[in-house]
Amino acid sequence: MSQYLSYRGDELYYAYTVSDGSSYTRLLLDYRGNLSLLSWNNTTLSWIVASDTLSYCDIYASCGPFGYCDAAAVPTTCRCPDGFELVDSLNLSRGCQRKEALRCGKENNFMTMPNMKVPDKFLHIRNKSFDQCAAECSKNCSCMAYAYEYVNLRNAGTMDDTLRCLVWTGDLIDMAKGSFVENLYVRLGESPVQKNKKFLKILLPIVACLLLLAFAALVWKCKRRAGKQQKKKAQKKMMLEYLRSTDEAGNKNIEFPFVSFNDIVAATDNFSDTNMLGKGGFGNVYKGMLDGTTEVAIKRLSKGSGQGTEEFRNEVVLIAKLQHKNLVKLLGCCIHEDEKMLVYEYLPNKSLDYFLFDCARKSMVQWPTRFKIILGVARGIMYLHQDSRLTIIHRDLKASNILLDKEMSPKISDFGMARIFCGDQHQTNTNRIVGTYGYMSP
Repeated sequence: MSQYLSYRGDELYYAYTVSDGSSYTRLLLDYRGNLSLLSWNNTTLSWIVASDTLSYCDIYASCGPFGYCDAAAVPTTCRCPDGFELVDSLNLSRGCQRKEALRCGKENNFMTMPNMKVPDKFLHIRNKSFDQCAAECSKNCSCMAYAYEYVNLRNAGTMDDTLRCLVWTGDLIDMAKGSFVENLYVRLGESPVQKNKKFLKILLPIVACLLLLAFAALVWKCKRRAGKQQKKKAQKKMMLEYLRSTDEAGNKNIEFPFVSFNDIVAATDNFSDTNMLGKGGFGNVYKGMLDGTTEVAIKRLSKGSGQGTEEFRNEVVLIAKLQHKNLVKLLGCCIHEDEKMLVYEYLPNKSLDYFLFDCARKSMVQWPTRFKIILGVARGIMYLHQDSRLTIIHRDLKASNILLDKEMSPKISDFGMARIFCGDQHQTNTNRIVGTYGYMSP
């Protein structure tokens, strides 16, 4: 059997011949456009399909509006162009729909789809170049796509080739992708690039403002930190100068820890009454948590108290030089404007007078504990009088100045009234009465 195709104008001819003795054959073109060659079988007395020219992609509008049949895929399947999505993922014949609706007057772009079969229901615009064809579709809001088709008319009895502009103003129907030569240009909404540009136009100023604010905050924080450090240095320098003036031993390099006023305010919850441990002759004592980890007792000297100022100087100078387990440990000190504060280790059992002079609590301190306290105080006094580098007379030793730790071990505190003796000095005179008025320790 031989066969051939021929064109005459707008008509297509298919012709074939069969050899002598061959069975009967016939061509069948059904409603779907499927052209089949059928052969008569004398045994079954029925027509058998010898060849079938129709594939899934040959079925008219098999993938619905805006959907295209991908003949290169295995198996053949329906797909959506970029910017479109399936209407129904279970029924591909329902086609595709736009992800972003078209808005007339807005800048739209056209997506190039190569190797596409020309969809049905096009409008042929004559005598247009490619650029004119593209412009014709771009300016028309109802134009969904355009193509610039190459048509070979040689088989139609002419040797002319022609190009024609095709546009679509409705849904794109019966699209397929395969071994075709046409490019189809489909209108889309705003492209991701255009959206990104608009997004960047909005985002960049916001980011720039945020970066500017962050930079300003960073500069402010650095300046504030530098200011705090300079302030700390200035305070420390002031404290050193303040304390050196009272160093009776002539030592110009007094080492002592420094605590900032802000840290003390934070540790005591701004000197809250609930944190107050007691009141003394020279000010109040507060419990605090320094750096969130260390319990401390902070003595805040009364403002404008001359005795408080002298006590502060004396106590820092002395305790900075003394180290003994029966002497209270000074953890830090602070001068802020007219505020003067001393930071001690926190001793949970308060002072000895808290137990001795209370009828209910004095029974809690039995003789073994009292003897332990007496020994500890004696060791502390022995250290001050004989074993330390400086000979120191406390001059205000009393039960309220004997603090007790959690194991009821005594620690001598409050060296505001103490005096330093030189190494070869055995006695000295005082210029004023010191100690607690109306009381003299036994």
